[in-house]
Amino acid sequence: MRASPLLVLVLLGCTTAAPPIAREGYVDVEGGRIWYERMGDGPGTPLIVIHGGPGSSSFGLKGWAVLGDERPVIRYDQLGAGKADHPTDTTLYTVARYVRELQALRDTLGLDEVHLYGRSWGAMLLEAYMATDPTGVRSVVLSSPLVTTAQWEADADSLIRLLPDSMQQAIATHEAAGTTDHPAYQAAMEAYYDRHLRRTPPRSPADRDSARAMSGSFVYGYMWGPSEFTATGTLKTFDATDALRNHIRVPALFVTGEFDEATPASTRAFSAMVPGAEFEVIPGAGHSTENDNPDVLFRTVRDFLRRVEAR
Repeated sequence: MRASPLLVLVLLGCTTAAPPIAREGYVDVEGGRIWYERMGDGPGTPLIVIHGGPGSSSFGLKGWAVLGDERPVIRYDQLGAGKADHPTDTTLYTVARYVRELQALRDTLGLDEVHLYGRSWGAMLLEAYMATDPTGVRSVVLSSPLVTTAQWEADADSLIRLLPDSMQQAIATHEAAGTTDHPAYQAAMEAYYDRHLRRTPPRSPADRDSARAMSGSFVYGYMWGPSEFTATGTLKTFDATDALRNHIRVPALFVTGEFDEATPASTRAFSAMVPGAEFEVIPGAGHSTENDNPDVLFRTVRDFLRRVEAR
C-alpha cells in the first residue's frame, strides 16, 4: 500500500536529525550579543568551556579544540568580553545575568546535554549556574576555581608575603591610597603574576597581544577590582559553598595549578564539599594552566570525561 504524502512528511519529520551547530556565530542575550565558536565534530556529549575574568575572552581557551575529535567543544565570549558586545551599562554585569546568558547559549544552540568546564571566574559562574539546578548537565570541571572571595583573598595575602618586602609595602601603600595605577604597584602585581598567574611566557607574542586586545577591562574592574589579589567590586562577597554542598550532584572534577593563586590546599578543601568529586594538581602550572601545562590539563579533563561517559 502506498503511503500518503502527509504520512511521508510525518515520517521524515520523525527521522530528520537536528541541524548541526554553526561553526561560529552570535547569540542574542540580555543586553546584546555574545559570540561562540564550535571546535570539533566528535560524537560525544558537547563540552562548553567558560572563560575567566570577568571580562577575559575565550581566546585563551582555543587549545580545547584538541578534544574536538571526541566531542564538539563550544567556547564563547561573555557580554563585555572578546567578540561579544561591550555595553557600559553596569546593571548588566551581574552573576545572575551571566547565569541566564549561559542558559540562553544552551537553549539557542540546542545543547540539551552538556559537560561544563569553567576556569577561575568561569568556575564561579559555573558554581552559580549549578545552584539553579539546570537539567542536562552530565559533569562539571571547576578549574582554578574561586569558591569564596574571602578564602581567595586570604590565600592571596599568604602569597603576597612571599614577595620582597619592598613589593609588599608597595601593594599595601598604594591600595590604601587608591593609587593602584602607580608603577611600583604595577611592578609588584606583575611579580605576583609571574609566580602565581602565568609561569610560562605565552607561546606566541601574537597570541598574547590578541588576548589583551580582546580583554574587557571595564567588566573586570567593576566586578572584581584592580588586581587578582584584591577584590573591591561586586564579587567582594561571593560565596558558592552552598552550591557545592547542595546543588552539584553530577560527577565533578576540581583542578588547579601547582603554584596557583587558587591554591591546591583550598581547592582540595572545596572539592571535599562535593560528594565523590575528583581533585587533580597540574604540575608546574600557575593559575593559567592552559598556558603553563596544557598537555597535562587537556589529558586530565579528557580522561575524566571518558570515565563519566563510560558509566
